[in-house]
Amino acid sequence: MASVVLLGTLDTKGQEYDFLRGRLRAAGCEVIVVDAGVLGPTRVAVDISADEVALAAGKDRDDLASAGDRGAAVAAMAEGAAAVLQRLYIEGRLHGVLGLGGSGGSSLFGRAVRDLPLGVPKLLVSTVASGNTRAYVGTSDLAMMYAVVDIAGINAISERILGNAAAAMAGMARHHEYFVPQPAGRPMLAATMFGNTTPCVSTAREWLEDRGYEVLVFHATGSGGMAMEALMEAGYITGVLDVTAAELADDLVGGLCSAGPRRMETAGRLGLPQVVSLGALDMVNFGPPGTVPLEYRQRNLYRHNPAVTLMRTSPEECAQLGRLIAEKLNRATGPLTVFIPRRGLSAMGVEGGVFHDPVADEALIDGLKAGLDPSVEIFEMDTHINDPAFATAMAARLHRHYQAWARRGRLEEEGASAELKEAAAQEGSAAAR
Repeated sequence: MASVVLLGTLDTKGQEYDFLRGRLRAAGCEVIVVDAGVLGPTRVAVDISADEVALAAGKDRDDLASAGDRGAAVAAMAEGAAAVLQRLYIEGRLHGVLGLGGSGGSSLFGRAVRDLPLGVPKLLVSTVASGNTRAYVGTSDLAMMYAVVDIAGINAISERILGNAAAAMAGMARHHEYFVPQPAGRPMLAATMFGNTTPCVSTAREWLEDRGYEVLVFHATGSGGMAMEALMEAGYITGVLDVTAAELADDLVGGLCSAGPRRMETAGRLGLPQVVSLGALDMVNFGPPGTVPLEYRQRNLYRHNPAVTLMRTSPEECAQLGRLIAEKLNRATGPLTVFIPRRGLSAMGVEGGVFHDPVADEALIDGLKAGLDPSVEIFEMDTHINDPAFATAMAARLHRHYQAWARRGRLEEEGASAELKEAAAQEGSAAAR
């Protein structure tokens, strides 16, 4: 029987969780209710109490409640809940997690499920699910469902929403219970893409897949870059074709698609093979035209769609981006090649395109080349970024890097095995003597 964990603040939302429990049981699931509330006692039965959750974080629930610091209490209970969920998962008693919340409850739930493995169903019904959810989802595979009405009792609207959530979780949990992970097969690579670099990435992806790789493509919207690098940290991704660096421009200028200041550092720190280019560094992403900051409204702007306005990066910004990328790549410890397209960084940056600006492009390239360590391999090609020849050259170089990297790893493992065997033999000989 699939086991679903209901996690939330049962001191304020007992009735709603009791409703979910009934629906999940009716759908054939076992239910474990975990209380992470600190304000007071709950009137519904729970399987793991708030006291136990607080203790899992090394705290006393009464102390958290009496301190009067709600933010600190939520943070502590989130850590305790994360530990409880990990334990239940290891014990084989967790096939999915479902929760309800406003901003505080959503924050607690998002932190608590963050460390569960990719693919474990995680669903949150939230009053903040129709806005910017990055703070709650992060780089996890958490799904959020908008509550429509506040989570305050069961009524004609909430009954439908919560009923759908329970049905969805029951289906996901049953699937996860019987899901058998496939053995590791093809090497898993990552590639970064925007609409403006899609032809390049598509060509490179097909070339690599024809040679036995699995290529995961990440939309360079900020969350995409963060998710990609989180999967590198987790050991899923072992090489990267970082075609699209636009998230760095957004981070520098204040656009919507920043992946944070550490973007483009993880692969190098982990020693993974990487091929890097300058895709879409000729643009910054803002929202609708009215949201563009006043100081930028006289710049070269393009309305990409009703929700996105693009701004052409200036020569000064491009020079700074070139130096920034060089600084990041100089710290790489694995195989690395930088590819530079001389005739345009995006579909909009080619000759005749609305973002065609050779002066700004040259400032970017000059800043990069001046800052890069001489040991970093650079290929400059007289093409735009979406030319098939450029895409194929990058893919071929990553393939070459990956083969050498994997070969070196195998040799190191074989050397370690030989050393262990020799040590064991010597220990055996000494024991015999």
